[in-house]
Amino acid sequence: MTEIATLRPALPLAPATTAAAAPAAEAEVLPHNIEAEQQLLGAILTNNDVYDRISSLVKAEHFFDPVHQRIFQKAAARILKNALASPVTLKPFFEEDEGLRELGGPAYLVRLAGAAISAFAARDYAQMIYDLAVRRELIALGRDIAAKAAKVDVANEPKEQITEAEQKLYKLGEQGVAERGFQSFLKAVTDAVNVANAAYQRGGGLAGISTGLVDLDKKLGGLHESDLLILAGRPSMGKTSLATNIAFNVAKAYRRGRKPDGSEGAVEGGAVGFFSLEMSAEQLAARILSEASEVPSEQIRRGDMTEGEFRRFVEAAKALENCPLYIDDTPALPISQVAARARRLKRTQGLDLLVIDYLQLLKGSSKGSEQNRVQEVSEITQGLKAIAKELNIPVIALSQLSRQVESREDKRPQLSDLRESGSIEQDADVVMFVYRDEYYKEREKPGDHELEKMAAWQATMEQVHGKAEVIIGKQRHGPIGSVELSFEGRFTRFGNLAKPWQGGGGDVGV
Repeated sequence: MTEIATLRPALPLAPATTAAAAPAAEAEVLPHNIEAEQQLLGAILTNNDVYDRISSLVKAEHFFDPVHQRIFQKAAARILKNALASPVTLKPFFEEDEGLRELGGPAYLVRLAGAAISAFAARDYAQMIYDLAVRRELIALGRDIAAKAAKVDVANEPKEQITEAEQKLYKLGEQGVAERGFQSFLKAVTDAVNVANAAYQRGGGLAGISTGLVDLDKKLGGLHESDLLILAGRPSMGKTSLATNIAFNVAKAYRRGRKPDGSEGAVEGGAVGFFSLEMSAEQLAARILSEASEVPSEQIRRGDMTEGEFRRFVEAAKALENCPLYIDDTPALPISQVAARARRLKRTQGLDLLVIDYLQLLKGSSKGSEQNRVQEVSEITQGLKAIAKELNIPVIALSQLSRQVESREDKRPQLSDLRESGSIEQDADVVMFVYRDEYYKEREKPGDHELEKMAAWQATMEQVHGKAEVIIGKQRHGPIGSVELSFEGRFTRFGNLAKPWQGGGGDVGV
């Protein structure tokens, strides 16, 4: 492909660009438009407000000329600090720049600003630069795929190549670059400031998505992008119920708008993907409707409802039919398929939170992992963390606990109780355990003839009834500790526990 025709002649006095340092044949093949890059940079250096209009579309890596990349990066850094970016203020940063020296030194910055026609067309130039960058990436990606496919290797299976290609294509579609590689500390610092600013603007002290459970939000600071959260517990503790409640709360609060970085997306709540490997989509929906309509789930299953309860059930279903909660109940999915389906969902419907119920029901992708379960779980947890980072969303994965919990007197779970715990504990950013003392105390009921023991048991049951604990055993970015929640078993619903000093003394539902 030859170079794209430009909108106007090249800038006067502009010598050959440093891109010419690449082989001539390569420069001919790869589509680019140096004049559009010059026009956009000139518009920014003349009027810094232009940057706000194009910053969500174009990044430094989209420029073809490496010198233009550096000029854009330095200008953006100054503008984000509310400092002026002009040929004069940028000059000190480029005194020793070899690439700029080939173009005439800092005087090139002056020529850029002087030859800029109008800020009005800046968005069009930005779109052109972005489109050409994507075309270059597509060409490079196509060559890479072809080269790998041509190399016949036993270890490099076609299925794995397809998954890898799909992953790179997804990144390209979302971010305009297929391979990120190293990035400057300046960019990393800017991103960190933007995250902190978003949390500050939100005002509630949450840097992430709210779970709908106030005390849990305070401890976690919400669900953070690119975090892997493990939610573990013994059977009947309420793992699935808590995960379903959080997923429902996030989807119910969904509101779309303009985010602080200028892009469109969820400003409250979010779209949720739920991989239910244990229960069917219909069973999971029934649980959510039980919580929303306050009709016990066993009555829904049996169809044993009064007219009023059935009306509430139907009204709840109507109210929630547009909820952005997407359920995939395919059993025994390999981790590569989970990644592929999550990417597809984000591309087509949007995705802000992913829930997997549960981790031990996933399969590894490689054949060798079948013989070694610990190795397979390690591959799965690494894969889940990679999904969280790649899609920039929180991932909640449920996990079973080993039976050794039951043999202890204090049955509160701890990190060592995680099955195949090494990799799970290592890869997770947050590890939480669901614990309900009521479940164990119910099973310690003394005989009716033991009056004293019965009285003591009833007093204990009153204290623990309708309460649950979420024990945070690990948190990479915050404190560990315990959070008390209310639990209504009939509706499989967790809620905020009202404190005695808040008055009322009852449980507050979500």
